[in-house]
Amino acid sequence: MKRERSADTEQGTLFPDGSTADSGVVFINGRCRLETRDGHSVLSVSGVVLAHYEVGDLAGEAYAMVSLVEQGLARQTEVARAFECDVRTVRRNQRRAEEGGLSALGRGRGYPKGRPRTSRSRDRRVERWKSEGVSNREIARRLGVTENTVRKAVRRLGWKEEARAQGTLALRDAHPKLSGPAKEAEPTPAEKGGQEPESPSPVNESPIALNDASADPKLSGYAVDSDEPIPVSLDRCGEDRSLDRLLACMGLLDDAAPVFADSTQVPGAGVLLAIPALIDSCVIAVARDVYGSVGPAFYGLRTTMVTLLIMALLRIRRPEGLKEHSPGQLGRLLGLDRAPEVKTLRGKLARLAAFGRAAQFGRALAERRVSQRGHAMGFLYVDGHVRVYHGKQQIPKTHVARMRISMSGTTDYWINDADGDPLFVVPTEANKGLVKMLPRVLDDVRTLVGERRVTVVFDRGGWSPKLFKKLIEEGFDILTYRKGKFRRVGRKHFHVHESTIDGQAIRYVLADQGIRLRNHLRLRQVTRLGDDGHHQTPIITSRRDLAAIEVAYRMFSRWRQENFFKYLRQEYALDALVTPDVEAADPTRDVPNPARAKLNAQLRQARAELQRLHAQYGLEAVNNREELHRTMRGFKIAHAPAGREILKAMKRVADLERRRGAVPTRVPVRQLVQGEVVKLEVERKHLTDILKMLAYQAESDLLRMLAPAYRRVEQEGRTLIQNALAAPGDIRVCDDELLISLDPLSSPHRTKALAALCQELNVTQTRFPGSKLHLRFELKPSPKPSLAFPGPRPQKSTHTAPKPDISATG
Repeated sequence: MKRERSADTEQGTLFPDGSTADSGVVFINGRCRLETRDGHSVLSVSGVVLAHYEVGDLAGEAYAMVSLVEQGLARQTEVARAFECDVRTVRRNQRRAEEGGLSALGRGRGYPKGRPRTSRSRDRRVERWKSEGVSNREIARRLGVTENTVRKAVRRLGWKEEARAQGTLALRDAHPKLSGPAKEAEPTPAEKGGQEPESPSPVNESPIALNDASADPKLSGYAVDSDEPIPVSLDRCGEDRSLDRLLACMGLLDDAAPVFADSTQVPGAGVLLAIPALIDSCVIAVARDVYGSVGPAFYGLRTTMVTLLIMALLRIRRPEGLKEHSPGQLGRLLGLDRAPEVKTLRGKLARLAAFGRAAQFGRALAERRVSQRGHAMGFLYVDGHVRVYHGKQQIPKTHVARMRISMSGTTDYWINDADGDPLFVVPTEANKGLVKMLPRVLDDVRTLVGERRVTVVFDRGGWSPKLFKKLIEEGFDILTYRKGKFRRVGRKHFHVHESTIDGQAIRYVLADQGIRLRNHLRLRQVTRLGDDGHHQTPIITSRRDLAAIEVAYRMFSRWRQENFFKYLRQEYALDALVTPDVEAADPTRDVPNPARAKLNAQLRQARAELQRLHAQYGLEAVNNREELHRTMRGFKIAHAPAGREILKAMKRVADLERRRGAVPTRVPVRQLVQGEVVKLEVERKHLTDILKMLAYQAESDLLRMLAPAYRRVEQEGRTLIQNALAAPGDIRVCDDELLISLDPLSSPHRTKALAALCQELNVTQTRFPGSKLHLRFELKPSPKPSLAFPGPRPQKSTHTAPKPDISATG
């Protein structure tokens, strides 16, 4: 037994395991170990020596690292941990051995030969500039080196730790709730790739927002109206927001303050022209009341809303469009070092959609719009817009009027005011018709406008005498086209009507009379005679106090809403798929039974066949000669095959009618869909539609301000506004003003109109959201045309060339 134990002990000594406590032995992995004794290091693999070298032999040590990795004996991380170096050192040694062999691994200690040292005078300048708050990027520009070089110099001088400690102490002094020792800060989101992490904390638990109005104005430099929070920025330079990003990572910042820097030729600087109109819509205040906050973030709620609105006005139709624009250039328009990237913006949209408050957000904005433009709420236009879906999900189909085909899609109902501007939008779950949606829409309208008398204008899709009677009893007036067959009006009842409405000269040929529908509802019918003198367009209304020409004008103005849909599809990508995500739908919702629809098609075909046989049989009877078949009995005997075909067709029609009677008209959708009943996500689409609606409203407000200075505002107004919003310009900060100098437009008369618009906007004294800077707009002077001094005009030569001699030609 003693011999066995001694053998085991010797065996354990020969092949030690990881439990052996030896300060000179480092186990790289299960088969490789590094042993250092008496100034030498031995690298062995499974007891076989792979390399040995003296301690301090950098070339030998590097060769040992490379051998382990190249032969697959150990991973880079294991080698770096065993040799107490960084993984980059291992990779660097591999690259050197690959490029120059073993000789490249030898490198003496000290500063590399041939590389210029950093002068102490430059270090002193770096220290002085850092104490003044100059960013690393600006220091690199002044020294003519890269920003990475400055960052290494700052780290070598020990400034990084000192600055972080000072920042932590400053925050602790400003906010006594912060306690605990200062610790090393995590890398900023910019250092991690420009994306900020989404905070899992609920919105109600807001962080210690740096919104102290008593903060040092030299640090923030921005304040806003009393109802707007005052953000504070610890960054002194608008191009370097690393401190604010650090605060966002620490959960101490709920939105970055806009800090503008002087910039020249900023693309799209003209989009700031729409800021006064957006502020007037109270979108920031309403968003704050509805959503509260999106949690600790550098790109908070206010910045997200302003970014999405500016994107819409710049025709960046979806978040993926940000990839085609410079984040730094867009950031200058927001007062940030860079605009949010695609992933960040999509995360913000998803976070806002998770609240499920888009309908509340839209309703609150509509209330503000009604209070500002109550005069345009007398006539409201209601119509549905179908957004076609081309994905793989099984979505209900509906009729697309502009394509004249039935396709998968979703229907949203828009309500526009008398001027054609949108008021709010109501999404539907499964393409409900206008007859079913009108009562729900008008309930929201009644909440918005109160007891005011409102005339609802819609197309033939809402034709329902039963609905008309209900709406009139609820205090609404109706205005729509007549649907179905109607008795033509005699020519003697038509008269020419002329008037000027909304500044437009109108001339119609109209007939005005009263009608009674089947439910004994008495209404008024105004019929317009077409220019061809034959076509008649009947209009039904309950308004008896309006002139006939105004009834026709208000009805035909419904095309403004159609033009609005077309404009938003082309300019704002209204039909774009915001997200491919789906959500559960109501499985008990009833839908038309496809089996009954199939029987209806067969029944129509059978009836058409029966009608054809009847017509053929009757034609034979009419053409029957009396001398051939004197009696009806003889005719039937002669045409017995045709009679049997008619009886067979009648039996088929009766059989199909009996089968159709046993099939229900509508069935629950779960009986027709295999798997889960789903629908496209509504919340995110609804929110983006509201923001696009706000952008369109801002354009309309600018258009109304432009009208007095531009004669062709009806024909070219929106085109001019688009060009002005996309115009480049310079941005300068002058005391408490944010001066935007825009480039002239393509023609002098357009530039003159834009100058008048700038003067109107300057009167409003609007402040940029989240700052105390008043927006002031101006136009750069137009370049003077170069004066060309033509030289002396060339004199006409009196010499005439001799005519060619063609006598010698063949």
